[in-house]
Amino acid sequence: MAYEYQVTRRVEFSDTDMEGIVHYSNFFRYMETVEHGFFRSLGFSVVLTRNGMNFCLPRVHASCDYRAPLRFEDEVVIRLLVEKKGTRSLTYQIRFERNDGKEVARGRLVVVCAERQADGELKAVSLPAALSEKIQEAPHDLLTGSRDSETKPESASSGSAVRTH
Repeated sequence: MAYEYQVTRRVEFSDTDMEGIVHYSNFFRYMETVEHGFFRSLGFSVVLTRNGMNFCLPRVHASCDYRAPLRFEDEVVIRLLVEKKGTRSLTYQIRFERNDGKEVARGRLVVVCAERQADGELKAVSLPAALSEKIQEAPHDLLTGSRDSETKPESASSGSAVRTH
């Protein structure tokens, strides 16, 4: 069962503002990138209908706290940790670490599993067992500890599921 995934990418010029600093909105795109990679590492698409499931995963919360600038041509490790796995939702903690080892931002996404009703409305439902059985919560010490006190997982240029239990 997996609880962690990471991707490494280089900041493109189009990601930055006039000062060459990553525009805040791009951190949310980066969060989706690592989430989609996490799902692919489990053998799924984040678009569950592509896996024959009549469910979707709308966001109900997204936030990001910024600590230091990320600039054009910096490499950044984007690391997803499953903070909480509920019966109907997943909460991710997402950390952004610059190539010099400094954590520059930390985000959080909460997604719920929903099924479209006949009237078009979405209704929260339990996570499909095929997906739920592949995901677990990250250990508490990983979620609360700083990156410097942890064992660093192997680096990946395109992404890797770095820890499973």
